[in-house]
Amino acid sequence: MYVDEVTVQNQVGLHARPATFFIQKANEFRSTIWVEREERRVNAKSLLGVLSLGIVGGMTIKIIADGPDENSAVDGLVKLVKSGFAE
Repeated sequence: MYVDEVTVQNQVGLHARPATFFIQKANEFRSTIWVEREERRVNAKSLLGVLSLGIVGGMTIKIIADGPDENSAVDGLVKLVKSGFAE
């Protein structure tokens, strides 16, 4: 299991469009991936799950992966979040 924390850079956070990019990236990996905010953890490959966290700019989230490509999965998603989803 590999875990990293990242602060969401874009102002609106993970609303529909950035959440879609996030999920598409998560689906590139074979590992099981979760996003955690405070005490809630959801499947990073689920649009409704990610949207249900209500993540806005400035919040810190944890990205957790478990599987054969867990390091690449977490690092790739952290990089995407740090980029601000090109907004």
